[in-house]
Amino acid sequence: MKEDSINSGRVQKAPENFLTQSGIKEVFAQGKKGRRDFIRNAFAAAAAGAAAPMAMAQGNPVPTEGGDPNILNLPEHTTGLGQGVAVEGYGKPSKFEANLQRRQSPGLTQTTQASVSFAPLQSLFGIVTPSGLHFERHHQGWWDIDPSKHRFMINGMVKKNMVFTMDEIMRLPSVSRFHFIECGANTAVDWGNVAVPTVQYTHGMLSCSEFTGVPLITLLELAGVDLKNGKFVLAEGGDGSSMTRTIPMSLITSGEVIVAYGQNGEMLRPENGYPLRLVVPGVQGVSWVKYLRRVEVGDKPYASKDEAIHYMDLQPGGLHRQYTNLQEVKSVVTTPSGGQVLLDKGFYNITGLAWSGKGKIKRVDVSTDGGRNWRQARLETPVLSKALSRFNIDWVWDGKPAIIQSRAQDETGHVQPTYQQLRSVRGTRSIYHNNAIQSWLVQENGEVKNVQVS
Repeated sequence: MKEDSINSGRVQKAPENFLTQSGIKEVFAQGKKGRRDFIRNAFAAAAAGAAAPMAMAQGNPVPTEGGDPNILNLPEHTTGLGQGVAVEGYGKPSKFEANLQRRQSPGLTQTTQASVSFAPLQSLFGIVTPSGLHFERHHQGWWDIDPSKHRFMINGMVKKNMVFTMDEIMRLPSVSRFHFIECGANTAVDWGNVAVPTVQYTHGMLSCSEFTGVPLITLLELAGVDLKNGKFVLAEGGDGSSMTRTIPMSLITSGEVIVAYGQNGEMLRPENGYPLRLVVPGVQGVSWVKYLRRVEVGDKPYASKDEAIHYMDLQPGGLHRQYTNLQEVKSVVTTPSGGQVLLDKGFYNITGLAWSGKGKIKRVDVSTDGGRNWRQARLETPVLSKALSRFNIDWVWDGKPAIIQSRAQDETGHVQPTYQQLRSVRGTRSIYHNNAIQSWLVQENGEVKNVQVS
């Protein structure tokens, strides 16, 4: 499988990694053998079929009887002295992975700088997004703030107003938890029937990290929070947009909401809110206020500018959906996905991600015929609450057109809807919270494109 022009040149066809139809049929005929035997025997059959004419290696023809020079000849890295510790002191990816990066896109609220970058979901493994590939969404650009001068304040319905330095926050008992963060506008373009080409652009405002910090309830209790009358918290950021969001106290008293300073084992990156941000598991990313400087406890929602003007959807009856914070159950196949090309018929591993703001993913089903038939995929461990879950399923492509879909179900019983089901309730004027089933069309030439199945 190869990527489109974004990653072309990095992936080349390796004939020995693809199964022949005869190899597949032979293994399936054995019936009782397990999946591991199926893959082992099928790949052995494919390798035997590919052994006759050898490919080109490093631009030179390889004699059939000579074997692969990449095996027979010891490479430089086996016979020479390697490099020492990196001079810069902070590790970097291989130069051969230079094309793996976030991609910018216009749209949404704009400043003089680009406001959005999308994570390359098609090239990620497991469930954790590397900090350097984490998606970005800015409302007034990002800042690299001096932590020694940053202050976090608590006021409102508390016994005493408090101000914390970073050192004081980092002295308190901390927790570390894996959670996904998804922009409420993720997959927004598909609401408008705009078929952007790759999963990086359809679903790339999504990432998952291990966040470290202090539960917000711990800090509120130090200030003597009025839990009887204080039903909401206003979180305020320290950037130029003064991003402010209402957080229900019920989420905070559960202990899930974190005032975070750490991400993936190190301090937050500046573009992700350094030195302090709010982590609100299961809730749209705009509520994960970056450069967090203040929380205020109140008795009703605050209807801030980003709750009364933005992040609302017009419903068919003329009313607006407001305070729609929850990110509902959703999934997407990341490979094969739009912009990729299947190089030959045979065995492929279909893989993707599933998530839900309501808790753990319970099940993911995959279809290769546009939703007419479904097979249950394997959920790979760990399966965590309000975190990304990785799924995989075996597939043998026969070279004919196919429409690949995934459908997730969470532990509360909610099932990811089709576009037809979603639009029957939400109409056609929505922007946010599109969790409809994504479809990828595999054409006979192997090219994969974004299509929409109603």
